[in-house]
Amino acid sequence: MAVYTTITDADVCAFLLQYDIGELQSLKGIAEGIQNSNFLLSTSKGLYILTLYEQMVEEKDLPFYLGLMEHLSSSGINCPRPMKMKNGDILSTLCKRPAAIVSFLNGVSVSKPQITHTRQVGKILARMHLAAADFSLALENPLRQANWHEVYAKSQARVMEIDKNLPQTIERELTFLASNWLLDLPNGTIHADLFPDNVFFLDGTLSGVIDFYFAANDLLAFDLAICINAWCFEKDGSFNRQKSHALFEGYQSVRNLSAAEIAAMPVLCRGASMRFLLTRIYDWLNVPPGAMVTPHDPIEYLKRLQFHQTITDADDYQ
Repeated sequence: MAVYTTITDADVCAFLLQYDIGELQSLKGIAEGIQNSNFLLSTSKGLYILTLYEQMVEEKDLPFYLGLMEHLSSSGINCPRPMKMKNGDILSTLCKRPAAIVSFLNGVSVSKPQITHTRQVGKILARMHLAAADFSLALENPLRQANWHEVYAKSQARVMEIDKNLPQTIERELTFLASNWLLDLPNGTIHADLFPDNVFFLDGTLSGVIDFYFAANDLLAFDLAICINAWCFEKDGSFNRQKSHALFEGYQSVRNLSAAEIAAMPVLCRGASMRFLLTRIYDWLNVPPGAMVTPHDPIEYLKRLQFHQTITDADDYQ
């Protein structure tokens, strides 16, 4: 989440006339995240999240994202539910941007995840994979392995501004991943961005999952590899195997991983760290002037990639 587009109370009051969710009481920009402009919206009927979809998000893909949230919510997953307008639509326009309002989830994200948190994250990830199995829409992941060279090309000329050795590291790793990526694994709808700031807890219990705007169709086990990278490293960069074990345990208590998925985990974890290294590099080098957004340090994911390069046995993650 972030704020790129400034809106006025008058803009929002006019926008709310399309809905039956009450009158505007307050509006506050949300600074976290990188992709859309997000606001905490308080009306006379409750709290909501108002999102303006910026140029980083393809408008044609919005029915997939919003439809997935609606589908998962209807399937018992506690995630934002798109609010319907009086005409039944869930997508509109505000300040020349596609816009939608979704329900507000109670809870807070954790800054220092514990083992009990990662176990619950594993469970909710598997539950989402199963619940989305009958989702009728599909979207090929624009950030899948086959596109990583293209993603890198957008930043390649300036990568040395971050680290002079980074180009060589990236090019060597992209070659390795292209040769070792396994496509013959279970595929489905994945969240693809299940970081700690996208998971809420109340009194230690997972209360909801947000931010589905990287969701797409890809390898289910790749989603788990993303979570290993996001949840199982400490602030000092060290890997916490106990957290990873709990993540696997939680996931497999809901959906069993195949032997092939488990064996592929070292490569998938390298791929997950590379995917976020590349997008963090781009975001770091291309912050729009005046945007209320703080980009994430890409070097964090370079260090995680270097760790995964030392792992050859999937048991090291379990």
